[in-house]
Amino acid sequence: MIALDHIALAALSLDEGSAAIEAALGVPLEPGGRHAQMGTHNRLLSLGPGEYLELIAIDPEGQAPDRPRWFDLDAFAGETRPQCWILRTDDMEAALARAPAGTGVPTLFRRDALSWTFALPDSGQQPFDGTAPALIEWGEGMVHPSVRLPDRGVRLTGVTLRHPRPDVLRQALAGLIDEPRLTVETGAPGIAFAFDTPNGPRELA
Repeated sequence: MIALDHIALAALSLDEGSAAIEAALGVPLEPGGRHAQMGTHNRLLSLGPGEYLELIAIDPEGQAPDRPRWFDLDAFAGETRPQCWILRTDDMEAALARAPAGTGVPTLFRRDALSWTFALPDSGQQPFDGTAPALIEWGEGMVHPSVRLPDRGVRLTGVTLRHPRPDVLRQALAGLIDEPRLTVETGAPGIAFAFDTPNGPRELA
């Protein structure tokens, strides 16, 4: 089983990112937590059953890891924007065998009652200039984070990937996931997310 799990937006700080996302979507983000292994922290938003939005930034009070941070955060600069989309699997090794080369090495994370395995790319950046998805496998018996979040009525309606080699990217993803909300277009590398919200359609790009 491989399915869309969550989407990640990066910011220079959680306060800056929260202000941008809340202004765009018209709903508040919820407190998240810290990732001691990566020196990052986050805030969250439910996107309905089994899906959520993660705002992530370098934690100024955290310790820098001895490897590149996930989501290419060490190189991040500029405005709050989409940085990654993350697929959920119940068999990490099998998913990695079908994923683009360089998707990452399975790494175990724990925080409070949460545990998960995340495929970390050596460089910190996902393949295809950051547009290919990351992979996560939640710990056995864990309650998915989306269940813990209040439902603000926001739903993800589209994921658009832009890349100079769209056909190659499409081919690389074809054996990994069939996601009807996914579109691959020609352009400079980047990701955009579309939403239905209580205030109407919105996009973050």
